[in-house]
Amino acid sequence: MSTEEQQDRLLRWVERVAAFCVEEWGLPPITGRVLGWLMICDPAEQSAGQIAEVIQASRASLTSNMRFLTAIGLVKKVRRPGDRVSYYRIEDDAWQKVIQRKLESLSAFGEIADEGLDIAGGDRHRTERIKAAHDSLTWLQNLAARHPLRR
Repeated sequence: MSTEEQQDRLLRWVERVAAFCVEEWGLPPITGRVLGWLMICDPAEQSAGQIAEVIQASRASLTSNMRFLTAIGLVKKVRRPGDRVSYYRIEDDAWQKVIQRKLESLSAFGEIADEGLDIAGGDRHRTERIKAAHDSLTWLQNLAARHPLRR
């Protein structure tokens, strides 16, 4: 496979990551492209200029997205001694953080479901749907507790 074909294949994969991030997480496409590129690029640390060039984004748009990804802990800003350029890389535990946040939000909804069961009382017709959500969330919490992520 030629270098151009390999680069084309990488960029198609980056676009798949971006589409997933848009559809599943409601993120802007550029955010997904940044994540995708930082997952597959070599070297792992890339400057904003390198990222912008590869994903064909404006520096202004990229800067705000890098700030967002850094603030939520998925991307790390790295400085090299003697180099004035900042580099970015995916945090080593980025995906563990994503999963943990999702589990925490589902756990929070489990508490809301508990409250709904309490409010609905013993009325079976009113509690069936809430109980289905509650049972599913409890199952997921138990599964996560029995099988914690390991690196």
